[in-house]
Amino acid sequence: MRSQKAKKIDLNGDYPCPCRRRGRLTPITLTDAFGCSRCQQIFVVNESGETIEQLSTHYPYKPTWWWTGKQWNRANSSWKAHYLPLALVMILVPLVIWLPLALRSPGMNIIIWAMVAVVLAMLPALMVWLTYRR
Repeated sequence: MRSQKAKKIDLNGDYPCPCRRRGRLTPITLTDAFGCSRCQQIFVVNESGETIEQLSTHYPYKPTWWWTGKQWNRANSSWKAHYLPLALVMILVPLVIWLPLALRSPGMNIIIWAMVAVVLAMLPALMVWLTYRR
């Protein structure tokens, strides 16, 4: 089992790129930063020396990683890392609520109720996906 404790980053070491593009991070001379040989990104080591932060990014947040000794782990994992379970909950909860209502209604309205439930469940999931996709 891998150690989940953050290890100090050696400023003279060679590491794999955390962006998963098979690049190698090599130290930039006279700085506390690393450059990737493949994606050309620059990563700055924080003051404690345990995490790196992507320097040039287009996103409002700066991705941060910590080194376990064998691989990089995201330091700022948020609900976006758990998108699939969140999307499933957004779809299944309205179905669970609307399905009993549809079964109580007389006639062939169950198909209409099911279609409304699916559409109402898919709209928030679609909006979240469109907002946070890369």
